[in-house]
Amino acid sequence: MRRAGLGDGAPPGSYGNYGYANTGYNACEEENDRLTESLRSKVTAIKSLSIEIGHEVKNQNKLLAEMDSQFDSTTGFLGKTMGRLKILSRGSQTKLLCYMMLFSLFVFFVIYWIVKLR
Repeated sequence: MRRAGLGDGAPPGSYGNYGYANTGYNACEEENDRLTESLRSKVTAIKSLSIEIGHEVKNQNKLLAEMDSQFDSTTGFLGKTMGRLKILSRGSQTKLLCYMMLFSLFVFFVIYWIVKLR
C-alpha cells in the first residue's frame, strides 16, 4: 500500500534515514576494528615482553645457582683454612702465626692505600 506524496519508502536496511544510520554503524565498526587492532598490538607487545622476562629470570636463576655452588666451595675452603690456623696456633709456632697475621695486615693496608690513591 502506497501513501500519496511520501515517495517509494526507505531503501532496505537504512532504517528510513536513506543511509545515514548505516554510516554511523560503519563508523562504529571502523572504530571498533581500529581499537581491536590497537589492543591486539599491545597484547602482542606484552606477550613478547613477558617471554623476555621469563628468559631473563631463567638466566638469573642459573647465575644464582652457580654463585651458590661457588660460595659453598669457598665456605669449605675457608673452613679448612681456619682449621689449619687453629692447629697452627695450638702448636709452638704462635710467634710465626702472629708474624703472618701482621704481614697480612700490612699487605692489606698497602693494597688499600694503592687503590685509594687511584
